[in-house]
Amino acid sequence: MSANQAHSWQQLNPQHKPNREQKVPVKVRKSGWITKGEKVIYSVFGACLIAGGIFVVSYSSATDTINRDLQELEHTVSTQQVKNEGLLFEMKELSRPERIIQIAEENGLKIQNTEVKQAQTMNN
Repeated sequence: MSANQAHSWQQLNPQHKPNREQKVPVKVRKSGWITKGEKVIYSVFGACLIAGGIFVVSYSSATDTINRDLQELEHTVSTQQVKNEGLLFEMKELSRPERIIQIAEENGLKIQNTEVKQAQTMNN
């Protein structure tokens, strides 16, 4: 086939056109300035920071609660010590030999030349 015959044949059969370069649309991807790996690393680091912050706050809160309870107990102990000292002083006042002799005389007991001594407890 000569070139003239091929050309006339193409005009008679338009469905058999030679393949010319077809323009294919090219999709251009814009790459971000952070890669997927960096995003994963930053996410893990951020999660660790948040978890660390939560741990520090909860630890601080627990320590503060314990300190408040300790102060409350110390206050209760000091109050009880003051009460105990007051009761000890009152016990010493009430157990004076002069007071016991006075109460005995008021109730009709007669004391004849005896010495009244304060009894002491012995710790074994």
